[in-house]
Amino acid sequence: MDPRIASARAQPTEFVSDDPEAIDFVRFCYHRRHVGWPELYDEMCAVAGRGLYRGFVADDLGRIGIGFALDQMPALATIVHQVVAEDRERRRLTADAVRASYVETSAEVDSIEADAAPIAETPTTDRKPTTDRAPAESSPAEVAPRLVAVGAGA
Repeated sequence: MDPRIASARAQPTEFVSDDPEAIDFVRFCYHRRHVGWPELYDEMCAVAGRGLYRGFVADDLGRIGIGFALDQMPALATIVHQVVAEDRERRRLTADAVRASYVETSAEVDSIEADAAPIAETPTTDRKPTTDRAPAESSPAEVAPRLVAVGAGA
């Protein structure tokens, strides 16, 4: 059945590339610039134009299922959406794992702090300092040497 509405024709169909290199190419471009569709399309065109992905140019990428023509954009957009969704899910799972480990670590620290006995402070009294103290004895070897800046030529 041929849809007569342009928006229905433009909707990406469920595309699964037979070649894992096609998805790897999109991942390569996505990791260069973390942007979504259509900005990633510009990055993919730049990468293909310069042969930055394993030396593949547009013709080589066409053989693995990456096409840059107007009629191939819905399939390419589907791959991009799949890669972006995978990356967001991976980031979400990583953030959840970090949060969970932080909560576990914080709970352990709190339980250790709760178990520790508080240290009693020594009471301070307002005493006047005594002047009859003997000066501290120190040998010349224990005293740190004093460095004095001297001008050059002096």
